[in-house]
Amino acid sequence: MTRDQNGTWEMEKNENFDGYMKALGIDFATRKIAVCLHQTKIIDQDGDNFKTKTNSTFRNYNLDFTVGVEFDEYTKGLDDRHVKSLIIWEGDVLVCVQKGEKENRGWRQWVEGDKLHLKLTCGDQVCLQVFKKK
Repeated sequence: MTRDQNGTWEMEKNENFDGYMKALGIDFATRKIAVCLHQTKIIDQDGDNFKTKTNSTFRNYNLDFTVGVEFDEYTKGLDDRHVKSLIIWEGDVLVCVQKGEKENRGWRQWVEGDKLHLKLTCGDQVCLQVFKKK
């Protein structure tokens, strides 16, 4: 594994995205549209500074952060909540804890070969997304 996550990544797998969104309280109609979407992630990484874009035909989400620095995140276009986010390295895995209304919320992201893995958690629901480097 590597800490280098730079690049453009195309979604290949999206397991239990509906269950994850349901745990976030996202409405039925939005969930049904979202599970059909193909996402592209663009990551611009300079050491521990990240500028990320997640793009789809339905909604886009941008997130800029510095590893180890807690920040206020507004999940606009996702579940529209305000959370306190802290992202750290655990080995070569980025780990994010999001504190707010929902328990056990966050994500883990890592690279293996030409694949970017993203494990999203909310409550007891886990979604696994896999992206291939373009």
